[in-house]
Amino acid sequence: MNKILFSAIALMFATTAMAQLPKIPATYSNLGYDTNGRLYFENKGEKYFAEEFKNPLTIEQLLGKPEATENGVQMDFGTLKGTVTYGLIPYGKVPHPLPVYRKTVKIEDGKIVLNIKDDFKYPYDFVDWKKNGYLNLGYRIADEQGMLLFDGIVALKGEGPFEVIPAIYEGPFVNMVTDNSAVIWCKTTRPVKAEIEINGKVYKDEQETTPHRWNIAGLTPNTKHNYKVKYGIQSQSYHLKTAPSKGSREAFVFGYASDSRHATGGGERKILGANAYIMKKIAALANMKDVRFMQFTGDMINGYLSSKEQQRVEYSNWKKSIEPFWHYMPYYIGMGNHEALGLIFNDEKGKQQAFIDAFPYETQSAEALFAEEFINPENGPDSEDNNKYDPDPKNIDFPSYKENAFYYTYGNVAMIVLNSNYWYAPSIANQTASSGGLHGYLMDNQLQWLRETISKLEKDKNIDHIFLTQHTPAFPNGGHSKDVMWYGGNNEKRPYIGGKPVDKGIIERRDEYLDILINESKKVVGMLTGDEHNYNWLKLTADMPIYPGNYPHKKLNVSRPIYQINNGAAGAPYYGQEVLPWSKHTQSFSVENALCLFYVEGKKITMKVFNPDTLNQIDEVELR
Repeated sequence: MNKILFSAIALMFATTAMAQLPKIPATYSNLGYDTNGRLYFENKGEKYFAEEFKNPLTIEQLLGKPEATENGVQMDFGTLKGTVTYGLIPYGKVPHPLPVYRKTVKIEDGKIVLNIKDDFKYPYDFVDWKKNGYLNLGYRIADEQGMLLFDGIVALKGEGPFEVIPAIYEGPFVNMVTDNSAVIWCKTTRPVKAEIEINGKVYKDEQETTPHRWNIAGLTPNTKHNYKVKYGIQSQSYHLKTAPSKGSREAFVFGYASDSRHATGGGERKILGANAYIMKKIAALANMKDVRFMQFTGDMINGYLSSKEQQRVEYSNWKKSIEPFWHYMPYYIGMGNHEALGLIFNDEKGKQQAFIDAFPYETQSAEALFAEEFINPENGPDSEDNNKYDPDPKNIDFPSYKENAFYYTYGNVAMIVLNSNYWYAPSIANQTASSGGLHGYLMDNQLQWLRETISKLEKDKNIDHIFLTQHTPAFPNGGHSKDVMWYGGNNEKRPYIGGKPVDKGIIERRDEYLDILINESKKVVGMLTGDEHNYNWLKLTADMPIYPGNYPHKKLNVSRPIYQINNGAAGAPYYGQEVLPWSKHTQSFSVENALCLFYVEGKKITMKVFNPDTLNQIDEVELR
């Protein structure tokens, strides 16, 4: 009797535990849970279990759990081994404050102890911390091999004994700047009621928190506005400039780049996840050229992880690389394939069998993390739910497009940001059994939203120029001829939903996309793309060959020319040029690091391209 009771209780607990597991979306196929609740992918009778990421880094760990001491601060980084380099940050003394590093210490048993009194006594107290009664210490963590892992900050109050106080470790950042509004946001190391003062108004947090966001309204067009962020006993002051008033057609410059995932060469070229060296150079050059906003479309980081928290660290490293300049001008960010965050299924030898977007989508997907880490407009499509392929219309089966597909306007320019890596399953190109989104494919609901958005902008008398940006080129030229919107000319490549292929192949979908830009618009100038780590441009005209031999489907009517401008040269390892059907139309191919600057003067647009590392001009093209 006791054995029967025990078995019943065990079954009850097992059933309850299984019921609490995340529901597998109906859009996936061949996924299941075993009796222990382990998620698996099954293919040809073999089961492959989801990877468990070992010892992921977290922001909390890297912030070091600081504790004040009589002489300074001690920090605990858990199991980390390596070194910490540190120095004072001169907030208020320079326009683009960065740590001025002074000393390096070895991490011992995961811990460091810093003697502020001795390390930054006269004449090394260049921030006047003794006079002001507080200081901000920037620190950089490197592992045992010397690879840089994280740039952090700790703030201290007093002259000894010290007290740890809140610090801003990300931001403040300016985003979504219009002619009369803006969004300013930041993250603090500890909860605090922060506030911002701008244009004679004060915006306050309602409660103590670590993420902070202020929606600023009532600003004057085309005007410099000073702002001050106050947090605890500290404050930081910067400024932003609003967009020109609608219809004014005042001249301005905007910038474009993509692909800054970490590279070879050591140092800041490989801070975990990002090439911070080139990104910092790009931001500095953009600032020097009075750029009013930057568009960056994908592959900021190395990514391709199954740990949400470690991917968050990589995003933080990318943001920190351009932080000193993001205080002043907005950066709009789009997704690429290296923003992939998912469930990885390996065999016993460690060979990957499947990689899909993580679920539950609202908290664990690549799209969900992206929305947590960046501020973008929320005017895009909802999701791919309720498209004609949706196997379960009553439930959410796709991730959200919130802040990863959107559009914005600045002056007489509109920028439409698409997600060509939505619901991305990196393995789907070669392994369709799991189902998932395809690299380079714009899915049905997003395409319909694009058509409606183009139609609206065509009717807007204040908009003269429309740019599209998606991470993947329509016409690859170097490094990605076997995927993006071409796949070596193989139109069979397409997403799978609920185990079934969608109707249109990748080249058919490319043409549907281009048809909207060319034949449903007179304002579209062209596409800004990346993915391929080089700079080049081409002008799509009716005489440019764009199909494989014996292509059986309807072909695109190129009734007017548009440009494809590829700039994936923000620091990722370069790709050389390949020979493709349209190679004779490809211009200015370069593997130099590059920043594209667009000079908008009413109806005229000129693009100038510079190497941010050496400052030489690479190219100049009159687009309109």
